[in-house]
Amino acid sequence: MAERLIYLPLGGAGEIGMNAYVYGYGAPGKERLILVDLGVTFGDMDGSPGIDLIMPDLTWLEQNKDRLDAIFVTHGHEDHIGALGHLWGRLEAPIYARRFTGTLVRLKMEEMGLPGADAVNITEVRPAVTKVGPFSVQFAPISHSIPESSGLVIDTPAGRIVHTGDFKVDVTPVVGDAFDPVMWKQIATENGPVKVLACDSTNIFSTHPGRSEAVLATPILEWVMAQKNMVVATTFASNIARLKTLADAAIASGRKVCLLGRAMRRMVSVGFDSGILTDFPATIGPEEASKLPRDKVMLMVTGSQGERRAASAQLSRGRYLGLSLKEGDSFLFSSKTIPGNEKSVGRIMNALSESGVEVYDADDGLFHVSGHANRPDIEVMHDILKPQTVIPMHGEHLHLREHMMLARSKGMTSEVVTNGSMMDLTGKMPRVVDQIQTGRLYLDGNILIGAMDGVVRDRIRMALNGHAMVSVIVDEDEKALPDAWVELMGLNQTTRNGADLARHIEGEIAEFLERADARTVKNDDKMDEAIRKIARQVSMEEIGKKPEVTVIISRLMAD
Repeated sequence: MAERLIYLPLGGAGEIGMNAYVYGYGAPGKERLILVDLGVTFGDMDGSPGIDLIMPDLTWLEQNKDRLDAIFVTHGHEDHIGALGHLWGRLEAPIYARRFTGTLVRLKMEEMGLPGADAVNITEVRPAVTKVGPFSVQFAPISHSIPESSGLVIDTPAGRIVHTGDFKVDVTPVVGDAFDPVMWKQIATENGPVKVLACDSTNIFSTHPGRSEAVLATPILEWVMAQKNMVVATTFASNIARLKTLADAAIASGRKVCLLGRAMRRMVSVGFDSGILTDFPATIGPEEASKLPRDKVMLMVTGSQGERRAASAQLSRGRYLGLSLKEGDSFLFSSKTIPGNEKSVGRIMNALSESGVEVYDADDGLFHVSGHANRPDIEVMHDILKPQTVIPMHGEHLHLREHMMLARSKGMTSEVVTNGSMMDLTGKMPRVVDQIQTGRLYLDGNILIGAMDGVVRDRIRMALNGHAMVSVIVDEDEKALPDAWVELMGLNQTTRNGADLARHIEGEIAEFLERADARTVKNDDKMDEAIRKIARQVSMEEIGKKPEVTVIISRLMAD
């Protein structure tokens, strides 16, 4: 049977976040596999209340882990590495990453008690080659909003694949690797034509050329120097270039820098340890910051996306580590709000405003640039690599489709490939050869649960409809006692006429228990169904809600 080259996204295709991409080569069903990235996305109160992290369901890959030769990590953002600490133990394949990214991965795995140091292999960038199974893989430096981002050059017997990871065209990135068109032109020609380009699609609808991180230095410095009291700035902790730009502006304006938030301190520490940061200004702790004049301090804090436990949210609620904001202080959001986080960010902004703090955001473009390629940057990559086929990735369906249309308009074959679609890339046209069941895993507290386990569904139903607990007693003669006890949660306590709703439900259930026949009383399922129906019906009639109902039947045993 002829060998084939396959591509299978398990996350990140048809959504932004939770990236996990499988490549394989070999006989159908026996291909040797590699996995590129293993990330998370974040829960929200609308669709996944109480959920901290969401990650791809790796059931198919677990079932085929004997064929998995390696995991390659393109960069250190949570949507690319966040699931490794939780799921690596199910795969146990060697991990390959560059030094900065590998350090972050090790820390995550060590926190989970996994053998991180043994699993992570630090690789050098081109021309170093990692050979695993039928694949030869090279890390190609590329600019993004976190240091040491890389595309992957994956050579196979069927041709060369270029997997961009997240990228932008930035020749002056402040920290990290600049975009190198000469290197990418070499990649395009050194091993014959590029067969497949799997390419970032996040900003496909942004038609203006992307801007360099370096353009922010002047407006940020001017803004900091114009502020009269304490200055606070938040951005993604992983955007070390932005942290450096903010810190340099603080020092130039005569302020000392205080980092608040574990993630921010960790990123700076890893930056130093990995050699990425060589001239970051010295920082002070919160105790020293609290003793300085307010116009001599800049706080750089976590929580740009509205996370409740992060430093930004804590400061907006009053105090954090002995520091508080006052009227006349200034707070800068040097980041774009990720879709879905608007309400959380808005709550923090409003709370700050109510305290008299001046709030500034990135909407005017002065204080933030995207880390993803805009449409003209994507076209630059197309034009340099001239691939036979473009597979759009890292984007919602609208992004993938728009990217496909762009590629086709430039004479390249292209298909929208979403999570679970296994594509055969061997021929001239990519084609679907299998559909893999994909899903999500939820981190609920410290337990991983499946999307179909019903936990989140029940939590949403209780949030929408409230809950009633009904307790009844059956005596030793199998006769229901004409009493019921009802406790309500998340429901209005009174009826339309002002009566006690719980007592009203109890009365209706008591009437049922008095007339229930022996066959019904002896059958827990029938009792449960009837009592549940009464409780929901009475609640609906009185307050317009059908609650979730738990029925407890206690049976007294004869001595």
